[in-house]
Amino acid sequence: MAGFGGLDLVTGLQAQLDYFRDRVEELERENKRLLFRLSKCQCSEVDVLSPTDACIAFQGGFKESKGDEIRNIENLEAVLGCLSDNFTASSNNSVKNGHMAITGFGEKLMLMNSETGEEPGLQKIHHPARRYVALKIMYFGQRFYGFASEAQMDPTIESEIFKALERTKLMVGTKESSGYSRCGRTDKGVSSSGQVISLYLRSNLKDAGGNTVNQMSTLEQKCEIDYVRVLNRVLPGDIRVVGWCPVPTDFHSRFSCLSREYRYLFWKGNLDILAMKQAAGKFIGEYDFRNFCKMDAANVNNYRRKITFFDISLSKKRYADDELWAMTVRGSAFLWHQVRCMVAVLFMIGQGLESPDVINALLDTIKTPRKPQYNMAPEAPLILRFCEFENLEFICSPDANRALHEHLKSEVQRYILQAAIFDEALNCLLPPGTHESLQFGAYFASSRIMDSTGESSESLRKGKGHMPLLLRVTEPSYEERRNKLCLKATRKRH
Repeated sequence: MAGFGGLDLVTGLQAQLDYFRDRVEELERENKRLLFRLSKCQCSEVDVLSPTDACIAFQGGFKESKGDEIRNIENLEAVLGCLSDNFTASSNNSVKNGHMAITGFGEKLMLMNSETGEEPGLQKIHHPARRYVALKIMYFGQRFYGFASEAQMDPTIESEIFKALERTKLMVGTKESSGYSRCGRTDKGVSSSGQVISLYLRSNLKDAGGNTVNQMSTLEQKCEIDYVRVLNRVLPGDIRVVGWCPVPTDFHSRFSCLSREYRYLFWKGNLDILAMKQAAGKFIGEYDFRNFCKMDAANVNNYRRKITFFDISLSKKRYADDELWAMTVRGSAFLWHQVRCMVAVLFMIGQGLESPDVINALLDTIKTPRKPQYNMAPEAPLILRFCEFENLEFICSPDANRALHEHLKSEVQRYILQAAIFDEALNCLLPPGTHESLQFGAYFASSRIMDSTGESSESLRKGKGHMPLLLRVTEPSYEERRNKLCLKATRKRH
């Protein structure tokens, strides 16, 4: 120790001081955890206490207790005082005085340990209580580079969530050691109202029982951290936690999911909805969807997926003389860009450019082993609506639920106001002299509706510039991609 420089000595003392301050804060949080123990006490006096009275009684009893917790706090407070005094001395005096300060600290710590009957030395490091939790996440993806942080671009939804977990000190260890999993990996610009992730989070309850909501007592729910409220205070406005649920340790957000449902919003314009519905019904069932996705031959070798529901329905929203519609598709799992590829082909069918029978041809991978080249539908109207799990019931406290509703209402009002500003700007471009509503409707009806590829439906309906899907240039097949990967790997080895 005498060989240490003055700066190293000060740094070491400061680190010890910081550790013991954190430890005291952790022991103070033991109050809340011990309150839960009181609820299970067989003593009749405790059984009749209300949660409020139990808290008061517990606080008094805690101060008078001679148990391990109070002794730890008393010892640590004394250690903190010793360290604070000696740290000041070591900062102002020489290395020799600093060495004497540490010697004095060691003697005082040994004295305290002898009084408590413990072995001399520093207190043992106690790991914080934790529990395995599923979080239900809502986000609006317009400004994000997808959900997953592996996108190598910032910001992503996942990176923002982990920033919030670290800022709120809810993380236990690192992301890699937290048992983290996610249900879906949505693309850049895609939104969600029901994404689910799971990981270990810090808990107020030392012995967090109950792997489902039904197994948690009312008092346990009240004593546990309000994860929704805590996280939503620090998350950006376009990401919100809408619920949490205790889950068993073998739960996995991706592999425990029973089904996922997506919704794609679009304006009807001149689309043939009946033809689109007829074609959408052909997707229902288990098929090889390699012609309706972005193929990842390096990581995926099975392209069979099961679609259990596909519906095209009218929503309640209108604009001028147009209607907002929605495609809703549900399945056990989806391939990369699968929904947007299916929607793109349905748009071609709705525009009269393709027959509904083209779906059968593309699902027959023996006759059509290579995917024709075509553009996906835009990402912004796509929403991951919900992920279905067995026996998963998410919790949201009344306060957190109220704050969530107020936030979303405020956001809706803000976007309606912004839309009204654009509407006003559009009205300024209309010919003068007629009633505004009639003028607007006539203008909108005469305007050309743009399809998902940016071309007008009028020009496409006439067949200008459209090449039938089955006559287009195709992408390499799965087998060709695999052979190319194997050849590349062989060249690297040699």
